[in-house]
Amino acid sequence: MKILYAVQGTGNGHLSRAREIVPLLQQMAETDVMVSGTNSEIILNAPLKYRSQGLSIFYDKDGGVSLRKTFKNLHSGQLKRDIRSLPVEDYDLVINDFEPVSAYACVLKGVPCVGFGHQAAFLSKKSPRPKRRSYVGEFILKNYAPCHHAMGLHFDTFDTFIHRPVIRQDIRRLEPTDQGHYTVYLGHYHDQVVLDQLTQVPDVEWHLFSKTAKTIVSERNVTILPIASQTFAQSMASCAGLITGAGFEAPAEAIYLGKKVMAIPIKGQYEQKCNARALQNLGVTVVKKIGRRFPEKLRDWLAQAHPLQIDYPDQTQQLLEAILKKEGLRKCNVKPKKLFTTLLSL
Repeated sequence: MKILYAVQGTGNGHLSRAREIVPLLQQMAETDVMVSGTNSEIILNAPLKYRSQGLSIFYDKDGGVSLRKTFKNLHSGQLKRDIRSLPVEDYDLVINDFEPVSAYACVLKGVPCVGFGHQAAFLSKKSPRPKRRSYVGEFILKNYAPCHHAMGLHFDTFDTFIHRPVIRQDIRRLEPTDQGHYTVYLGHYHDQVVLDQLTQVPDVEWHLFSKTAKTIVSERNVTILPIASQTFAQSMASCAGLITGAGFEAPAEAIYLGKKVMAIPIKGQYEQKCNARALQNLGVTVVKKIGRRFPEKLRDWLAQAHPLQIDYPDQTQQLLEAILKKEGLRKCNVKPKKLFTTLLSL
């Protein structure tokens, strides 16, 4: 069997998961890898067969999606060329982690595509949503990367085809300790915005991971570190708690390591609002944004929050074997909406 594993390269979570999945897939079948998207700090530990700019998302300094930057960097002509030229017909199966180029190439050419990852979980109505649902957000989750079958990953098993997170072996091998510091990764905020808040709680040692820092520097009670996979993992394993966005991988890994978590969703990103609802339902502290009262909320969290007790078993290989056998999948009625159909026909 010949497989194309296609992964979204916008953000770090998808590529972190791919570092775990690709070596296992390569043991099971002939596997090529494709990445689209341009704004991740994680380097994949496998050669890439295909690379595309895809659809990358950019943020403003206040923690929200920047539509101006996102559309400025959208090259629709190249995107359409990439979709048409990607030779998905050379593969028996495409396994897709929310990657739009290969997904639409499979739709156009009738090649089987399995959506495998966190976003696939939102094909179920049982996955938690915020009280106020977004039509646009739901539209994107269901149509950004359409698939013929799906296997979802989430913080808990909300439906029959949804499984608990893939936790990397690098994380599973760590020995959790509590050295008293708190790890912070809020890549959707400007460093200075976060720094100004953390220094208002001076009796705590903070490890602030930054997308822009090149070297390790200290400012009062805050150590600013470049975002590097192993450094971040070690800080998280030895911390008392994690403050991060309402993404998927980082909160899941912190929960696995027995750390308490504060999640701050990215403004304007519906998926993160859904994740925030799921985390809140499980008992995680969720703060809508960094505002004037944030230091007070920080102190409350430091004093009152506790880690969750959820078992995340090592099941990655079994899930991949099930996908190759097409077992335990949800069948999806692939009918890309008019907006995307129009895009492809231009």
